[in-house]
Amino acid sequence: MAINTVGETNESPPEAPPAGSSSRLRLLRLLHIASPALPVGAFHFSQGMEYAVEAGWISDEASAAEWIGGLAEGTLERLDLPVLARLRDAWAADDLTGIQSWNALLLAMRETSESRAEDRHMGAALSKVLNDLDVPALRQEFQKEDLGYAAVFARACAYWEIAAAETLQAYAWAWAETQVLAAIKLVPLGQRSGQRLLHTLIPSLADSVGRALVLPDEDVGIRGVMQAFASARHETQYTRLFRS
Repeated sequence: MAINTVGETNESPPEAPPAGSSSRLRLLRLLHIASPALPVGAFHFSQGMEYAVEAGWISDEASAAEWIGGLAEGTLERLDLPVLARLRDAWAADDLTGIQSWNALLLAMRETSESRAEDRHMGAALSKVLNDLDVPALRQEFQKEDLGYAAVFARACAYWEIAAAETLQAYAWAWAETQVLAAIKLVPLGQRSGQRLLHTLIPSLADSVGRALVLPDEDVGIRGVMQAFASARHETQYTRLFRS
């Protein structure tokens, strides 16, 4: 509302939102849900890295990069990301059967009780966060069902109409950042070393997203034998910084 020099008011017509504002809003929503500050408890878990350090498999920046890069290619690219894409599409289509099926497959492919507990814990925590935001409550059918982190993450991205590629990119980045932060604590590495690690991982993460988007259903799986072994051994490791 504008006021002229003689005290009269002139109603100004509302301004149209600037071009591209919707895409910028979606980007900010995506950055929010992928933020390490989101209280979902990702920092509690090392996904087997703690035992790998204990066993001497990871001892410096180079071996940390090899470990994280191997997990990105063998587990993230071939399991988490393609299933996440399918979950996002299932939520967008209100495909109850698809959501249940892909969520169940992802949880079934978590090879240790530690990794299954992580998925369920983070899924439950993210559900609580979304309830405090503008995302409607998860469907009644899921109130008593274990939804993993990827399923709940996909729910938010589908609701905010975030495209599949961007959904996968944000998820991959959040995963990589969590792994690098674990390496900084455990190896230990310096902060600059951690940033070099992330910088090195970015091109391979982008490639992994591209391959995950076109991976056929029959090829969805896991190639993380050493991670499964490390996670299983971590469950009984004598001293631990991270949960099991």
